[in-house]
Amino acid sequence: MSKALRLSEKWFHRGLWVVAFVFAGFLIGLGGTIVGDLPKVEQRATLEDFMDRSAAAQARQTVKDATRAGQEARDALAQTQLKLKIAQADSQSARETFGNWLATRRATERADQDPELIERTARLDALKAAERTAQSAVEAQQQAALDASQAVARAQTRLHDLERDAQDALRKAQRAQELRVFLYRLALTLPLLVAAGWLFVKKRKGTYWPFVWGFIFFALFAFFVELVPYLPSYGGYVRYIVGIVITALVGRYAILALSRYLERQKLAESLPDAQRREELSYDVALARLAKGVCPGCERTVDLKDEKNDFCPHCGIGLHDHCGQCQARKSAFSRFCHACGTPARATGGTAPTSPA
Repeated sequence: MSKALRLSEKWFHRGLWVVAFVFAGFLIGLGGTIVGDLPKVEQRATLEDFMDRSAAAQARQTVKDATRAGQEARDALAQTQLKLKIAQADSQSARETFGNWLATRRATERADQDPELIERTARLDALKAAERTAQSAVEAQQQAALDASQAVARAQTRLHDLERDAQDALRKAQRAQELRVFLYRLALTLPLLVAAGWLFVKKRKGTYWPFVWGFIFFALFAFFVELVPYLPSYGGYVRYIVGIVITALVGRYAILALSRYLERQKLAESLPDAQRREELSYDVALARLAKGVCPGCERTVDLKDEKNDFCPHCGIGLHDHCGQCQARKSAFSRFCHACGTPARATGGTAPTSPA
């Protein structure tokens, strides 16, 4: 901020920078919303879009049916195993009872007990047959559960094969979709960057410079910051290449501007002293004097030395004397600081320049 600006002008200047940043903030918010919503223009591809729908549906139904059948077989297996345990317990108990009775029969050797022996043997055979029947039911349910488990495994394998075949097609479609969305974003942000460059070159010092700078900040932020999270793996190349191009263009502009500035300075230093002071802006001259540099050539000058009436580098007049009161004053002052007389009304008198 120039020290020569009026106090109100300084605050107005700062306020305009606030306007520029606020304007850039709203533009950045709007741009971020638009860039974030750009993927919605593309329909999101899913794995189902690249699978044989009928085959996949059949495999899923098979998995569902076989899983249900397996669960039913396991439930039935639990029941048959319980019945088997009961039959085994009954058979074991009957065998033990029959063994005890048979031992008693041998000890007594009573012939009248032969019909009971036959009856007990028949009951024992019936219990053994029931045990075998329960064992057969358990084996049948185990086989049903195994068949259901194998059917599930086969259906899942078939489904996985279908998904694996569709996965490659899905990846290709997603890469193509990413490329299209990236190009949408690039088509939106790159023209903003070009427009910002044109505004920087042509309009940055115009009347509406706060809006110009706000748009420049927004364009830079949109391209180099907001675009980054949405870049595919190859998108970084675009960002870096554009950054290199912009840096090269800005560097070339700065180099040419420095060359033109040095040429203007050389030309200005060759002009007469009065003409040079006339062409210098009042605010610019006071700002340079406040920094302790010559208003003409911008080299350091000891302004506190009362003998320095001229710049030792370019010869421009720095101090003269009031035509009314002869007080020593700055050659660029519009009024005498001692008597308030306008400098142009009386004309300042300065020592004759050696040049």
